Amino acid sequence: MSASAEQHEHEHPGPAIYLRIGLVLFILTAAEVAVYELAYHHAGSGLGALLHPIVIPILLLLSAVKFALVAMFYMHLKQDSKIFSGLFVIPIMIAAFIIAVLMTLFSYLYLLHPRPPA
Repeated sequence: MSASAEQHEHEHPGPAIYLRIGLVLFILTAAEVAVYELAYHHAGSGLGALLHPIVIPILLLLSAVKFALVAMFYMHLKQDSKIFSGLFVIPIMIAAFIIAVLMTLFSYLYLLHPRPPA
C-alpha cells in the first residue's frame, strides 16, 4: 500500500463519527421543530413572543448548519480535494447571499409600501 493510500484510509471517519453526526443532525432537527412550535403555537408566551419575529432567520441558520454537516461528512467533502469543496461551497454561498439580499430588499419594499388589507 502506498503512503498516500494509507493516509487516505486514516482520514476517513469511522462509524462512531457518523453516529455522532447523525445524533447532532437529530438534535438540530428537534431544535428546528421546537423553535417553530414556540414561535407559532405559543406566540403569546414570553419565549414564543421573543422568537416570533426572528423565527425565519433562526430556521435558516439551523438548516444551513445541517446542510454543511451533511455535505462535509456524508458527501465526503471533508476528505476530498479542496477544489471539489470549493466547486460545491462557493456557488452555495453565492446563492445564499443573493437570497439574503432579495429578502432584505423585499422586506424593505413592503415596509415602505405595505399592501392594503383585502
